[in-house]
Amino acid sequence: MPQADLVLTGGKILTLGARSRAAQALAVRGDRVAAVGRDDEIAPLVGPGTRRIDLRGRLAVPGLFDGHAHMDREGLKLRWPSLAGARSIDDILQIVDGLVRRAAPGEWIVTMPIGEPPLYEGVPDTLAEKRWPTRHDLDRVAPDHPVYIRAIWGHWRNTLPLVSIANTRALARAGIDRDTRPPAPSIEIERDARGELTGVLIEHTYKPLVEHTLMAAAPRFTLEDRVAGLAESMRIYNRCGTTSVFEGHGISAEVLAAYQALRERGRPSVRAHLLWSPAWPSADPAAVTELLRGWGAWLARRGLGDEYLRVGGLYTESDYSEENRLRGTTSPYTGWASFSYLAALPEDAMVEMMIEAARNHVRVGSFTPNILDLYERVNRVVPIADRRWIIEHIGVYGAEEIKRIRDLGLVLTSYTGRYIWQDGARLARELGPAGASRIAPLRALREAGVHVALSTDNVPPSLFDAVHHAVARKPRGATAPVGPDQCLTREDALACASREGAYLTFEEDVKGTLEVGKLADIAVLDQDLLTVPEDAIPSIRADLVVVGGEVVLESTGRVA
Repeated sequence: MPQADLVLTGGKILTLGARSRAAQALAVRGDRVAAVGRDDEIAPLVGPGTRRIDLRGRLAVPGLFDGHAHMDREGLKLRWPSLAGARSIDDILQIVDGLVRRAAPGEWIVTMPIGEPPLYEGVPDTLAEKRWPTRHDLDRVAPDHPVYIRAIWGHWRNTLPLVSIANTRALARAGIDRDTRPPAPSIEIERDARGELTGVLIEHTYKPLVEHTLMAAAPRFTLEDRVAGLAESMRIYNRCGTTSVFEGHGISAEVLAAYQALRERGRPSVRAHLLWSPAWPSADPAAVTELLRGWGAWLARRGLGDEYLRVGGLYTESDYSEENRLRGTTSPYTGWASFSYLAALPEDAMVEMMIEAARNHVRVGSFTPNILDLYERVNRVVPIADRRWIIEHIGVYGAEEIKRIRDLGLVLTSYTGRYIWQDGARLARELGPAGASRIAPLRALREAGVHVALSTDNVPPSLFDAVHHAVARKPRGATAPVGPDQCLTREDALACASREGAYLTFEEDVKGTLEVGKLADIAVLDQDLLTVPEDAIPSIRADLVVVGGEVVLESTGRVA
């Protein structure tokens, strides 16, 4: 019998397979699972060249699959200097002063937002002065350098407003003076009692607009930033046990270039399946469908790529707003988004495009509010029931909607971080006791036969937060669940964070479970998900991660 390349023994192997549930040991040959069973059953596969790892009773599970990851954002958060820990304007100025001292004359100084990551909550009340710094404050330490403190990505905390600050030099570089008017109603250029600019720029919109308009002159993420950030993101997601991601919101050309550059360096430690986020040059239905017909063949079925990087299908939405078109003026630059703002179309054009996509076997994903209605319009022209079209960010669904979803054969990705954790208490009050069961109704969807993949939306990057939301259904600060009849078991939630992700990408035959012949993507956890106290689930991390039979992370958290 050929020896194994890697053997894990002395643990608890949760396979999530159809026939076997738990085992003690697992053997890997090449990039595939070769055997699963008791320690003594695996022992004959150990030879002189076999690497053997004693799990010491730890739980090993299929590598996790994030169904809506925005993975590239996590590493990008480290590309700009952080203001974390600043408790006063003077603290901020000390950080900026240090950056100025290391900068070349006249060089831009750009930082991350004010506040504590990952949510940046409570600002500016978290500062001793209870106010935002102004351009005059920043000028004290940077009279000769343009300084720009960026705004957050609004969906990190899902509360408004967003605020960024520019000093006098930055305002001048950007061409902003006292006569400048906001480019959109959602933007406020703050002025003092004399009508002079304070340097504070306020946005009442979740997706930053200022950086694409007023402050478009400020430095942007470069390809090098994105490649380095993506590599760091993969390390962080591995530490959370994640070995595969799906980017359902779509990936723009500049972010795809980063993925491609990283793939050319070798095998990445996270497999990625990306929907395409097209930058439509026109909203004319005929022009859009002609474009799709002309160049969209590569998006058909599973698209192009390999088991580590694949692009197939496309994302669309009907938010054809003036704000999105303004954001699109910096295309191909997308800022934090990583998707193209020009992917949005007017509703009728969107439907025509989706019909053409269906004719050409191009899969579509969206979370436009009425997307279920629009998919049904497409289905009446071209049946899509066997195409696994996608609804992203599921929120509130009742029995009738679940039936419609099932009948269309749709695949769903969750947004439990918002609908259960952040907004669950508010939604429960609005919907009442009976309606609370409609909030992210994971159990009802699964019982109806609908495939649902858990996802993080990068808020935060660990799927164990999403698993906890699915199991406990407790909003932040609450002691009781909302819609407790919709709670999943821990094993079911784990299946939604692994096996269901593989179904999402048509890969259920090659990954998502630890069965013989499937890809050896494995996460060994530092706590037992099946027995740890419920509220400790979000703290679980991976001690060991294997991707395609290769150890990519060990217990210290370092990449192998």
